[in-house]
Amino acid sequence: MVTVEATPVFDHPWMRFAARRLGRIVVSVWVLITAAFLMIHLVPGDPVRTVLGPTATAEVVAAKREALGLNDSLWLQYVHYLQGMLSGDLGTALTSNLPVSQVIGQRLPTTATLAVLAFLLAVVVSIPIGVFMGVLTRGGRARRAELSFTSMSVVLGAIPEFLLAVGLVYVFGVSLGWLPVAGRSGPASYVLPVVALAIGPAAVLSRIVRVEMLSVLSADYVRTARAKRLRPAAVYFEHALPNTLTATLTLGGLLLSVMVAGTVLVENVFAWPGLGTTMISSILARDYPIVQAIVLVYGVGVLLVNLVVDVALAVLDPRSAIRES
Repeated sequence: MVTVEATPVFDHPWMRFAARRLGRIVVSVWVLITAAFLMIHLVPGDPVRTVLGPTATAEVVAAKREALGLNDSLWLQYVHYLQGMLSGDLGTALTSNLPVSQVIGQRLPTTATLAVLAFLLAVVVSIPIGVFMGVLTRGGRARRAELSFTSMSVVLGAIPEFLLAVGLVYVFGVSLGWLPVAGRSGPASYVLPVVALAIGPAAVLSRIVRVEMLSVLSADYVRTARAKRLRPAAVYFEHALPNTLTATLTLGGLLLSVMVAGTVLVENVFAWPGLGTTMISSILARDYPIVQAIVLVYGVGVLLVNLVVDVALAVLDPRSAIRES
């Protein structure tokens, strides 16, 4: 009689991979929540006095502080804050008296739409350009084109998003009058914010695609494909391009995280009604429940993007997950 020994569940590489990623997410979210709490509470000044204004009486200010629990010790406020997080209660905005979750729910879709559109534009533009420049400059060919492409991509990748936004507003909004310069009033109003947010990441991503393409084009299997006299399109797009996606996907995920953070400045340039403008106005008004919640939303968004990238890389290359286990 043949006996089969059952394999413990956590001995499976994929289960260890999932457990490790879940543990990292939990620890990262806890650190993020703690940092957001301390960042706001350790800033000098009285947020209640700032919100109520200098004409508010001392009794009114004291009553508001007591109602918000600001007279408790810092540790007790932290415990109450964690309890609120676990129960899904993000608190109440000091300036508008609206639930923070309602404010976030109204602003988040606008910011998410802006970031996703910019990411898609960066990917759609950078991959064909990177592939074309890789094919054009392989083996040291077209040195002038390589120098021009490298110089331009470095410059575009180094310029901050808000400076690009200001330049686009001046050229296409003020001088030419082709596109609206502020607000969200229709499809045309998306063009300048999306382009301002996508230019830098597209320049960086196209350089990575080109470098990966050059590496793949010198591989043995590509030379074999050419020796079989396959069509150039089949060699480049069926054999070479899929093998450049691992590094591209890794960097693309990091760039999406950068884009999410970059929306803060771009939204303020274009008076975009998203989380970025809300966070800046809340910081100035010391409306710390709103600021804490937005910091958490941005942080959790970045963590989720990184998690999706890790899972996608593990699916594309399972050996990496197994080796890491």
